[in-house]
Amino acid sequence: MSGGFLSAGALLDGGPFGLPHAVERALWHLGFVDVRVVDGANDQGADILAVREREQWVFQCKWSSRRAIDRSGIDEVERARTRYAADRAVLVTNLGLNRSAEERRRALESVGIKITVWDGPTLAAIWERMPDRVPTEYALRDYQLSAADAVWGDLSDTGRALLVLATGLGKTVVGGEVIRRFLEAKPGARVLVAAHMKELVEQLERALWRHLDKRTPTRLLTGDTKPSSLDGVLVGTVESVLGAVRAGWPPELVMIDETHHVGENGRFAELLNLCVESGQFGVTATPWRGDKFDITARFGRPSYTMSIAEGMAAGYLSAVDYRLFVDNLDWETIRKNSRHGYSIKELNKTLFLPQRDEEIIEQLREAWRATPDPRAILFCQTIEHAERMANMLATSDNAWRRASYLHSGLARQRRQILLNEFRLGRVPIITCVDVFNEGVDVPDVNLIAFLRVTHSRRIFVQQLGRGLRLSPGKKALKVLDFVTDIRRVAATLDLRRALEAFEHEDLRVRLPHGSRIEFSDETAGTLLDHWIQDAASLETAADEVRLQFPE
Repeated sequence: MSGGFLSAGALLDGGPFGLPHAVERALWHLGFVDVRVVDGANDQGADILAVREREQWVFQCKWSSRRAIDRSGIDEVERARTRYAADRAVLVTNLGLNRSAEERRRALESVGIKITVWDGPTLAAIWERMPDRVPTEYALRDYQLSAADAVWGDLSDTGRALLVLATGLGKTVVGGEVIRRFLEAKPGARVLVAAHMKELVEQLERALWRHLDKRTPTRLLTGDTKPSSLDGVLVGTVESVLGAVRAGWPPELVMIDETHHVGENGRFAELLNLCVESGQFGVTATPWRGDKFDITARFGRPSYTMSIAEGMAAGYLSAVDYRLFVDNLDWETIRKNSRHGYSIKELNKTLFLPQRDEEIIEQLREAWRATPDPRAILFCQTIEHAERMANMLATSDNAWRRASYLHSGLARQRRQILLNEFRLGRVPIITCVDVFNEGVDVPDVNLIAFLRVTHSRRIFVQQLGRGLRLSPGKKALKVLDFVTDIRRVAATLDLRRALEAFEHEDLRVRLPHGSRIEFSDETAGTLLDHWIQDAASLETAADEVRLQFPE
């Protein structure tokens, strides 16, 4: 089809939602990065923010079924240019401008304010000129190719496969490569990609654009969006795609992202049961579940695995400088109760003395000043805690005056704007609760702090992984852990032992890339290291599990 998803017919059929969606995909093909849709109430004239060659671009999309766009469209994108301090401003329309709009554009240009216009013919020309595939900065790494080969082999042999790659190692990249191979082998086949969360499937669709030819359509199916056709690659929330499958739409390949959400029963189980004749594979960084269900019962043994320690040892993840603050351990409690079993919940309550926020800020300030070009995430316990910490940071140091909080209580548009400003360095530090656990890519982060956070093993690995991605100029991830859960100590000890195992296997290797995991009180660290012998078991234990101190 001439013009593809940027053709006049496709844009007309797509409606007001379809225009920014098509432009977003085109921007990736044109080499933009950090493309974010911010359309909505109070967007102040912007629909899309994007970065190319360190320049901030702002786009305003105006869809119309028959009338050319008037001067209000030009005025809106001009307001957006000012509001977002954009270097470039573009008005996009599927039709064109009327006379008043063109006169307004020329008047602004005469005073040095340039508004670029992408009209219908321009968009069609962009389609013809842009490359068939999204340009990539690097080819698949050797282990990613090996992982794709392993998943593809198991799918071909048994119709089932499972990929386990630590956060930051590119599980979605491997999944996209598998889908690319499937579509090359079966052109026009129906492919389904499902996940548990709307924002995650939106990100998945964008990630798949890198692997697909521009002529392969992608469709987004959520509670808010319903495409007119389900051909090509359908990406959707499990609830929405389950309705399509129940109605008789039969995919030929199914990929489940964040596969640890698949249980013995539930919506994912029903979806996979209905698609029993389809090829099925899952990808996850954290294969552990809170219940006892083993996801290998559904997908088979992992086709390929690489842990955080293996990724760091191989140089695919950032070095880590991890410091646990255990000065707040109540050793008197340990001495008095060494002969009595405590549940983990009771132990955490009696063992750890609360850290004052002011003390945490001083430790953070010291680490901040020792980190080149710092970009920090602070994981907080509650929304109220995240907001309070952001306000304290903003008033305690001039370098943090633009500190912001980010949590699920904020509107999606506000979160996208904040992430864009964070990526550009305009907001250098963010406090959050839950939004960085899954599906958010922030490779520039080089400082993480865990503030009095209880956790599961899965959440710990996900949050730590937010800072382990490699980035130009990034030498190491610095982690400050104000631990308040013995399971966090166990998880960290397990990671340290895994890293040290590489040193023992090969005397030429020390802790990978200068990584270190240490306690603020090494006496405490030594005692806990000996006490928590089965760290991997303890870090997944429930609150009610009772523990016995050594003599």
